[in-house]
Amino acid sequence: MIFCVSLRMAPAAPNMKEFDDFNFSVDKYTKELTRECVGGSDLQQRKKEIEAYNETTAATLKQTCKKNYMEFIQTAKEISHLESEMYQLSHILIEQRNILATMTDGKTNSRLKADSVEAESSAAADDVQNSHATRAVKEMVQGFNGNLEGKTFLNEGALIELDANDYRPIQRVFFFLFNDVLIVCKVKHDKRLDFLTEYDPKKIGVINIKDLDGVKNAINIITPDGSKIYQSITAAGKTEWIEKLEEAFRFDQQKKSKKGQAPQPPTRAKQQSSKSSTPEKVSSTPQPETPTEPKSLEDETPEWLSTASEEIQTLVAQRHFEEAQELIKRTQEYVKGENRKKVPQADSIESKVKQQELKLINVLLKELSNSHNRNLQIALRSAKRPLKILVEMGRYRQASATLLKVCAVSLRVSQREARRNNADISELFFCDLTQVACDYLTAFEQQPACVSALVVWCNAELQYFASQLIKHYLAKGTSLETVAKCVERVRKPSTKLTEIGLDISYHLEGLLRTTLESLIEESKERLLDSVGRTEESWQPYNLQTKSNLKRLLLELDVLGIDVRAQATGDTWMNLTQSTVVFIRHFLQLTEHCGCLAKCETLLQKLELLLKELFIAHHSLKPPSDMAVDPNFVMKNKIFLVDNLLPIAIDKFRQISGRQCEILRELHTKMSRQHGAPLPRQRSVYTTDVF
Repeated sequence: MIFCVSLRMAPAAPNMKEFDDFNFSVDKYTKELTRECVGGSDLQQRKKEIEAYNETTAATLKQTCKKNYMEFIQTAKEISHLESEMYQLSHILIEQRNILATMTDGKTNSRLKADSVEAESSAAADDVQNSHATRAVKEMVQGFNGNLEGKTFLNEGALIELDANDYRPIQRVFFFLFNDVLIVCKVKHDKRLDFLTEYDPKKIGVINIKDLDGVKNAINIITPDGSKIYQSITAAGKTEWIEKLEEAFRFDQQKKSKKGQAPQPPTRAKQQSSKSSTPEKVSSTPQPETPTEPKSLEDETPEWLSTASEEIQTLVAQRHFEEAQELIKRTQEYVKGENRKKVPQADSIESKVKQQELKLINVLLKELSNSHNRNLQIALRSAKRPLKILVEMGRYRQASATLLKVCAVSLRVSQREARRNNADISELFFCDLTQVACDYLTAFEQQPACVSALVVWCNAELQYFASQLIKHYLAKGTSLETVAKCVERVRKPSTKLTEIGLDISYHLEGLLRTTLESLIEESKERLLDSVGRTEESWQPYNLQTKSNLKRLLLELDVLGIDVRAQATGDTWMNLTQSTVVFIRHFLQLTEHCGCLAKCETLLQKLELLLKELFIAHHSLKPPSDMAVDPNFVMKNKIFLVDNLLPIAIDKFRQISGRQCEILRELHTKMSRQHGAPLPRQRSVYTTDVF
C-alpha cells in the first residue's frame, strides 16, 4: 500500500515534445497534468519546467531569426555585387559590339564615302541609343519630369555614395549622364529608381581620389550643393566615369571643332585642281606655306598649356594653392614670351588662365577671412599660407586689409574673454598688438606702402580699447586710487611697441585725457567735501595699546614719514587723530597723483588737487566755544607744513619725474606765515573789593 502511494507521488517528467505536435490540445494536456500531479507543489514544479521550456524556445527563436536575418543581409550584398557585375558585363558587351562594328565597317571604295557612311551610321546609332536611354529614364526613374529630347546619351551605371568624413556607405545611386545633364537616382530595395537631383556637367568638378586602405575606386564630385564622394565597383568603371564626365564638360567644344573640320576635304580638292590648272610659278610659291603652317602651330603648342585652365581649376579644388599659383605664373610667362607666336590660341588661353587666377584670388581671400579664431596665435598661424600666396601674386592691399580685419575680430574676442575672467586686459591687448604688428611687418617687409594701413588699424584698435577701458574701468565715481592703478597697468605694456618703431603712448594719453581730467575734478570735489566732516577733539591721539602705536609707526614709515618723535608714553601720539589720518591719506594720494602726473597734460590739475586739499585741512580751526590749547593746534599745523609737505613734494617728484612747483610755492608761503607760538590764555580773577 505504501509502495503504491509512493508511485503516485512521483509523477513522470513532462515530455516537452508534446508541445511541438500539430494535434496538441491544451485542455487535454491540462486534464492529464492534473490527474498525474498530486498537490500544488507538483503543479508548481510542472509550471516552472514549462516556463523554462518557454524561455529556451524563445531564445532559440531569437537566435534563429538573427541567423536568418544575417544570411538575408549577406545574400542581399551578394545580389547587389552580382547586379553591379551584370551592369559591367553589359557595358563590356556593348563596347565589344561597337568595336566589332567599327572593324567590319572599314572596307569601302573611297575615304570620303567611308567617312560619310560612318557618320551616318554613328548618327543613326547615336539616335537609337539616345532614344533608348530617354525611354529607359522615363520608364525606370520615378519623380523625374525633365525634358531629354535632343540630348546625347553618354553613360549610365550604379555607384555607392560615401560619407565624406569616415567613408561609410550611405546609399546606392544610379547615374544617367547626358551631354548637358547628370541625373542622380536612388536605388530602392525593390530595385526601382527614385529621382534625387540633377546637375549640369559644366558646373561640376571631378577629382580623382587616391586609393586608401579602406576606400578604393572613389571619385569626388564637387557640385553646387557641396562635395560628394562616390565609389565605383572596379577601377575601370571609375576611369570610365571620369572620362565621360570630362567629355560632357567639353561636349560643346568638341562639337564645334568637329563642325570646323568638316569642310577641309573640299578645300584640299580645290587646291589640287588649282595646282593642276595653274602654271609652275604659281604652284611653287603657295605649296610650302599652306600644308606646313597649321601643322607647325599645332605641333609647337605644349600639351600642358592647352589644359592649363582645367588643371588650375582641379588644383584649386584640391586646395593645392601653391601649385596652382606656380602653374598660373608659368603659363603667363610662356604666353607673354617669344613663344606667343607659336601658340595659335594664345589669347583664349590667356583669358581662361586670367579667370582662373581671379577665382584663385577669391578663394584665397575667403580662406584668409575665415581664419579668425578666439586665439590670435592660431588665427595668425592659419593665415600665413593664403597670405604668402596673395603677396606673391601681388595682391598686397586686399591681403593686408583682410588680415587686419581677421586680427581685429580675434583681438576683440580675446578682450571680451579676459573681461569675463577678470584678467588683465592691458597686458593682453598690447602683447597681441605687438604680435600682429611683428607678423604684419614680416609678411609685407618688401611693401613699405602697407605700413600706413597698419598704423591706421592700430589707431582704430587703440580707440576701441580706450572706449572699452573707459566704459568698464574708468566709469564715473571711480576712486583716484583705482584710476591710477588702471592707467599704470596701461602705460607699462604700451611702451613695448616702441621696440618695433611704433609709439602709441602719446595717442593713448590723448584718448584718456578728457576722462581722466573729469575723474580728477570729481575726486577733488569729493575729497574737499569730506574735510572737516568728522568731529575733532583737538587733543593728543590715544591708540589704547602699544601694538596699535607700533603698527601706526610702521605704516607711516612705509609711506616715507617718521613720526616717532611725536610719540609719548606707551600709547599716545602728540598729534590729533585727524592730523594722523590726514598724513596717511595725503601721502597715499600723493603716490596716486604722482603716477597720473607722468603725463604732462594732467600735471597742473593734480598739483591743484593736492594744494587745495592741503589748504583745506590746514585751515581747520577749533570751535570758539571749545577750550583748547592754541599751542597744540599750532603744533599740528606746523608739523603739516614743515614735515608732511616736503616729504609729499619729494615723493611726487620721485614717482612722476617732474617737479611739483605749486606745492613748493605753497610750502614757501606757509613757512613764512608761521611765527612764534601764542601764549596760552589764562583766566584772570576780578573783584569789586578794594
